[in-house]
Amino acid sequence: MTTELVPPNPADLMVIRNITPNVVTFSVPFSRFGKIKVGGRGTLVRLTSGQLAVFSPVALTENTSAKVAELGGKVGYIVAPDFEHHIFVSEWAKRYPGAKLIGPEGLPEKRAKQTSDPNINDDPFAVVFKKEGKRNIKISPEFDADFDYEYVDGHANKELVFNYRPDKVLIQADLMFNLPAIEQYSKAPEGHKPSGFFDKIFQTAQSTAGDATWMKRFNWYLTAKDRSSLTDSIKVIDKWDFKTIVPCHGEVIDKDAKETFRKVFQWHLQGKK
Repeated sequence: MTTELVPPNPADLMVIRNITPNVVTFSVPFSRFGKIKVGGRGTLVRLTSGQLAVFSPVALTENTSAKVAELGGKVGYIVAPDFEHHIFVSEWAKRYPGAKLIGPEGLPEKRAKQTSDPNINDDPFAVVFKKEGKRNIKISPEFDADFDYEYVDGHANKELVFNYRPDKVLIQADLMFNLPAIEQYSKAPEGHKPSGFFDKIFQTAQSTAGDATWMKRFNWYLTAKDRSSLTDSIKVIDKWDFKTIVPCHGEVIDKDAKETFRKVFQWHLQGKK
């Protein structure tokens, strides 16, 4: 249930930040499996057309809505970038009924079965990415004019990764973390910040610090449903021009982003030795 994963008072704990004049992040506490504090983050992007796209939408608070209005108010795309990051899709779809919903294969069916969660409705998806012919699937001319995107079907969570070319910002969900989640818990009371045993273990496994050995192992052995396909997608993403990485879990990487990406996915890019 949603209530086990997200705080009941997101408006009090959310950090809203302009990464660029066209890219805004909404950072909040979020618990993986309801126990491990990894943080959550939604990203709002203003396309050159003036339309807005929201990725991994978070709760629609008064301040969130105000930021949408500040950027023009025209939400045209609501993106669930993987099998897990879709909790608030219905809330945004209800507020902005003209927006196209985008997600990976299997997600609409998963959501249709979650009838016990009042936050999740059986919303129709306009674009669903599938493994077969995935690079022939297009979203729209105005969206495609601004974004590179790749369906990473080889990842266990069926990731959709986006590169906003005008500002060189890579937006992704669970492809790579960057723990600890400092910004996302910066407004949380001391007793509710990541500090437990499992938090510390997961932070070690999902840290980009140093040589990121544990993160390499995690991505190579645990998240790869189809390692060959995952590796192929990583090589595609590596060719994109980006200088910032916005993950859903942990800190935004705005320094040496491409180098960090290549370090984390070294085994996929260069072969595991």
